[in-house]
Amino acid sequence: MRSDLPQSASSLPGALARVVLFGFVLFGGALLVSQGLTLTRLEYALGLVAAGAVFLLVFVRTEIGLYLALLSMLLSPEFAVGGRGALAEQRAVVLRVEDLLLIVIALSWLAKTAVNKELGVVLKTPLNRPIAAYIAAHLLATLVGYLTGTVKSVAGFFYVLKYTEYFVIYYMVVNNVEDRSQAWRLIRVAFFTAAVASLVGIAQIPSGQRVSAPFEGEVGEPNTFGGYLLLMLGLGAGLFLESPRARTRAWSLGLLALMALPFLYTLSRVSYLGVIPLVLVLALLSSRRRLMAGVLVALLLGSPLVAYLAPTPVVKRVLYTFEPEVGQPTVKVGRVAFDPSTSARFVSFQRALAGWAERPILGWGVTGFAFMDAQYPRTLAETGVIGLAALLWLVWSVLRSGLGAFRALADPRERGLALGFVAGTAGLLTHAVGANTFIIVRIMEPFWFFTGIIVLLPHLRGKAGKPS
Repeated sequence: MRSDLPQSASSLPGALARVVLFGFVLFGGALLVSQGLTLTRLEYALGLVAAGAVFLLVFVRTEIGLYLALLSMLLSPEFAVGGRGALAEQRAVVLRVEDLLLIVIALSWLAKTAVNKELGVVLKTPLNRPIAAYIAAHLLATLVGYLTGTVKSVAGFFYVLKYTEYFVIYYMVVNNVEDRSQAWRLIRVAFFTAAVASLVGIAQIPSGQRVSAPFEGEVGEPNTFGGYLLLMLGLGAGLFLESPRARTRAWSLGLLALMALPFLYTLSRVSYLGVIPLVLVLALLSSRRRLMAGVLVALLLGSPLVAYLAPTPVVKRVLYTFEPEVGQPTVKVGRVAFDPSTSARFVSFQRALAGWAERPILGWGVTGFAFMDAQYPRTLAETGVIGLAALLWLVWSVLRSGLGAFRALADPRERGLALGFVAGTAGLLTHAVGANTFIIVRIMEPFWFFTGIIVLLPHLRGKAGKPS
């Protein structure tokens, strides 16, 4: 066996070489940064400096990255790359600050795991396979679309990249949350973000325009904000129903009231429709079934009074569904005629089925077919039966995990959170009938954050425990 002295002596040249190499890397990096700052516009330079600061912060402590991601989900501006239009080749790629932030956070996290020799360690969860199948289906369909000429721009690649980006949040949660106290700190930040976004939405009501999420640009997206609030309303309602603590029930009820007002003024009919399955799931699974049953009966019996007390814009928006316009395309189901917006969705469903019949296996590729504001026909047309099956498998696995957590968890607050998540997911499934719910960044980022929390909670041990 060798002695310690020869080993130390033999390691000196290697250590010296590493120090010299590190010094050259630092010198070269500093030179590149200094040259870049002199040749770059001020806002870009500041952005690079901010990205570097975030990289270092996350490298030191990954939890900071999760906090930053949660705050940026609804509170960051957007900008479009490319043009807009109904045709696939004119479709815009909309980027937000949280997109770039999430890339920096993910790179820092991967660098940290590599330094700690943990690269490739991904927690085994029930969603790994359906997530992989979903990504593979969209990537394969888009590659085939490039080869056959149906996908004609790089927008398809960027859209697939954005879809994959949402799962980074999920894997960061399941790989970095180590105890219940940490999980609840992150949950509180998510609810704080919802409260701030709701206050910004309430401030928009006097303008008379449909309420939208903060920093949506010139044209807001009320349906997106409605879908986000639908998920958060489900989570808040689950906590209120299941928690035995008066304090938790008080703040969750206050948050529900705060979110309900901007939710109504989004005037998003598909979001209103999502409330029905959300309430039904709560009524079926909650330990306070009698309370929920009483509320449902009261709403049914008092529906005329509810309609009378509802804000006038909300009532007009709902009634507008059945008001066709002269000179506009109108779809009738039996004797019921629909407004132009609803009729356009029915027409897009028909076009999607016709397009799917031409390419039934892998579809036309992401952005390879005409734009449609409805998740299921869009997925069917763009990725075929394989993509739709992957989406349904993924959502089914999420619901199974949520129900499994609800049954396994002993803490009433955690059971309430799992219940609210299942109810909110049921609402989003209905919301997807008239919106691209499962590919919208401002809905999917919080959705996948809470998915990670719900999957992880049954495996956390107290304050100091780690995932089993």
